[in-house]
Amino acid sequence: MAEDREPPPLGDAGQTDFREVDEGEDLFVSTVSTIEQLSPTSPEPASLPAEDIRPNSNGPKQEILLDDDQEDLFAEATEEVSLDSPEREPILSDGPSPAITPVTPTVIISPRVDASMFDRSLDEDEEAEENGDTFDMQITVSDPEKVGDGMNAYMAYKVTTKTSLNHFSRDEFSVKRRFSDFLGLHSKLASKYMHVGYIVPPAPEKSIVGMTKVKVGKEDLSSAEFVEKRRSALERYLMRTVHHPALLKDPDVVQFLESTELPRAVSTQALSGAGILRMVNKAADAVNKMTIKMNESDAWFEEKQQQFENLDIQLRKLHASVESLVCHRKELSVNTASFAKSAAMLGNSEDHTALSRALSQLAEVEEKIDQLHQEQAYADFYLFSELLGDYVRLITAVKGVFDQRMKTWSKWQDAQLMLQRKREAEAKLQYANKPDKLQQAKDEIKEWEAKVQQGERDFEQISKNIRREVGRFEKQRVKDFKVVIIKYLESLVHTQQQLIKYWEAFLPEAKAIA
Repeated sequence: MAEDREPPPLGDAGQTDFREVDEGEDLFVSTVSTIEQLSPTSPEPASLPAEDIRPNSNGPKQEILLDDDQEDLFAEATEEVSLDSPEREPILSDGPSPAITPVTPTVIISPRVDASMFDRSLDEDEEAEENGDTFDMQITVSDPEKVGDGMNAYMAYKVTTKTSLNHFSRDEFSVKRRFSDFLGLHSKLASKYMHVGYIVPPAPEKSIVGMTKVKVGKEDLSSAEFVEKRRSALERYLMRTVHHPALLKDPDVVQFLESTELPRAVSTQALSGAGILRMVNKAADAVNKMTIKMNESDAWFEEKQQQFENLDIQLRKLHASVESLVCHRKELSVNTASFAKSAAMLGNSEDHTALSRALSQLAEVEEKIDQLHQEQAYADFYLFSELLGDYVRLITAVKGVFDQRMKTWSKWQDAQLMLQRKREAEAKLQYANKPDKLQQAKDEIKEWEAKVQQGERDFEQISKNIRREVGRFEKQRVKDFKVVIIKYLESLVHTQQQLIKYWEAFLPEAKAIA
C-alpha cells in the first residue's frame, strides 16, 4: 500500500510558479457538448500502486479511472486581480446617450472548469459529427458605430446570431458589443479551458494606432479600412469559437450572444491591474519554459511540437509575403489610375482623330483595370492574408496548450519531490523517537500521496485532451485552407479573364489607327 512503496528519487524539477496563458485562438468541429455543474468538493483519490509513481516518467503505465469531481490543481497556482465591476449601462439607454457616429464601410475571470466534465460529452459530439452535420449556426458582425467623442469613444458592433440549436432561447437575436467585450470573452474562456488542454481561438489583436485615428474622428480611407478589418476579424473569431464543441454551450458564450446587457470587461485594459498581471505572468511563463526540462517519452508529442514549431515559422514567412503582395497590388492600382488619367489627357489634346479616340479608349480600359487591381488586392487580403494571420495566432494557442501540459507534468513532479521530503521527515521522527509529531507527519504524507495521484491523473487527462484537440485542429486547418485556396484561385482566374476581355475589346480600336 501507500506506506510500503519505495520513496522516489529526487527529481530535477524545481518549484515552478504556474500561471495562466491569457492568449490563447477555430476551431474545429461543429457539435455540442453538455456542460454540467460539478460539486466543489472531491473525494480523496484512491492510492496508486507504488511502481506507477516515478518522478521521471510522464505518463502512467496503466489505465487510471478518473473521479467525476477532480481536485482543481491550479486553484492556488495563480493570484489574480479581482475584476469585479458594476454592470455598465446599455449602449442605448433611457437617459442622455453619447453621440453615435455610423462608420462608413470602405472580464470577468470565471472559475476554471474541471477536465473530466467534458470527456464523455466531447466523445459523443465527435460521434454525432461523423454521423451527420449537427451544426446549424451563423454569426455576423455588422453595423460598426462610433459611440461617444474624443479619447473616450469606442466602436460598437451589432452581433447577429441565427441558429436552430435548442440551448438558445430564440432562432435569431442581435446584441450590441464593443471590442473589449470580445477580449473579455476570450479571457474567460482561456482561464477555464486552456489548463485542461483545450485550444481556445484567440481574439483579434489590439491596434492602438488604428483605434486612435477612429477616436479622434479622422475620417480617411485608412480608418475605414481599419474598422472593416476589425469587423471581419471579430466575425471570424466568433465563428471559430462556436465551432468548438466545448465552447459552444459555455454559459459565457451563450450570455455574450444573447444577453442585452453584459458586465464591462475592464480586465482587457492594458494599464489595468489585470493587464499588469498578464505581463508579469507572460514573463514568468517565458522563464519557466526555459528552466523546466521535461523528459518527453511520448514520441507523438515530441513530433507534434516540432511540427508546430516549423509550421509557425513557415506560416509567418508566407503571411509576410502575402502582405507584401497586397501592398504591391494596391500600389499597382494607384499607378494604373495615374496612367489612365494621363492617357485621357493626352487623348483630349491629340489632333489625330483615330489616335485621339484610341487613347481615350485606352484610358477607359486602364480605369477598368485599376478597379480589377483593387478587387484583387481586397481578395489577397481578406481571403488569403487574413487566413494566414488567423492561423499564426492559432498556432500560438496550440503551442500554449503544450506548455500547459509541461506545467501539469512539472507540478506532478514537484508533488512527488515534496512527498519524498515528507517521508524523509517521517523517517527522522521515527529515528528520533518523537511519537507526538509522527501522526502529523503520516497525515501530511497521506495528503501529498493524494496530490501525487491527482497530478498523475491530471497529466494523463490533459495529454488525452491535447491529442483530441490537435486532431480536430488539423482536420479543420486542412478544410479551411482548401476552401480559401479554391476561392482565391477563382478570384485570380476571374481577374485574368476580365483583363483578357478588356484588351480584346480594345485591340480593334488600336488597329483602326491609320
